[in-house]
Amino acid sequence: MRNTETAYFAMGCFWGAERLFSGLDGVQQTEVGYMGGHLENPSYQQVYTDTTGHAETVRVVFDSAQISYRQLLEVFFSHHNPTTRNRQGGDVGSQYRSQVFPTTADQEHTAQAVLLKLKNQICDLYRAEPVTEIASASQLPVFYPAEDYHQRYLEKNPFGYCSIKDNGLMKCN
Repeated sequence: MRNTETAYFAMGCFWGAERLFSGLDGVQQTEVGYMGGHLENPSYQQVYTDTTGHAETVRVVFDSAQISYRQLLEVFFSHHNPTTRNRQGGDVGSQYRSQVFPTTADQEHTAQAVLLKLKNQICDLYRAEPVTEIASASQLPVFYPAEDYHQRYLEKNPFGYCSIKDNGLMKCN
């Protein structure tokens, strides 16, 4: 039986998101790229202009028998500020928005349920409503891999900037 699934998360700078997810048990592969915009095969220089509609995104391939999509969502919500529109830390622009790109109807339902379950904790922590977008699984946009120098960037540049932090949100059991 095959338990491999793919998930896509945008949560600010993709360097930190990739490092975060790549370290989780059950995650088999990560890759950074661009998703959710209107330009085909965008470059970093184009996405950085904040005119393409793309978000810096991490693709996460995982074994759902080892780590569930719900657990990945809990990691997602507990390591960035889901209440700031188009901003994470010092990174500003729509390419740094908080967004989930479900690949199936089940993932979409789970993402909506987890956001609803964590909403009060998020509001209490940040004194603001979450603005995380959840894309429709039926209209999954294309994922465009980022340039090679962005892949595993923080492994190659351990002192590189990363806005990903543990914000102390609890699990939504």
